[in-house]
Amino acid sequence: MDQHLPAPRAVTVVQLSDGSYTYADADHLPAQQQATPQQIVQHIHQAPPDRTVQRIALGSGVGAGAVAAGVYFGPLLVGVLTAMAANLAMLAFLAAVMAWGVVSVVKSVGGPEGKAASKRLRRR
Repeated sequence: MDQHLPAPRAVTVVQLSDGSYTYADADHLPAQQQATPQQIVQHIHQAPPDRTVQRIALGSGVGAGAVAAGVYFGPLLVGVLTAMAANLAMLAFLAAVMAWGVVSVVKSVGGPEGKAASKRLRRR
């Protein structure tokens, strides 16, 4: 049967200034102060430093642009120079192999004249 009844209201007995008692609704009473101070937990998160700090430290002049360009184009420059060095090394290797091949072919096909020509090339 209790399922049909509404929830009981919080009613408090209050003594008035003339000494009489009355029922007061808890919603209309003034808020009570807590005895202990409320504890506030505050989490401060700090983002990791990035390149923006360097740009801001130099101001908005030419220096900031130079730092920004160095940050952006520095790794690109390293990659380009590495690729160029690898290409030059491959070309030098191919030139050495081709020169060795030409000398070997001239020696074997040229007969005595080819051997003499290869000896002359070695002296220089």
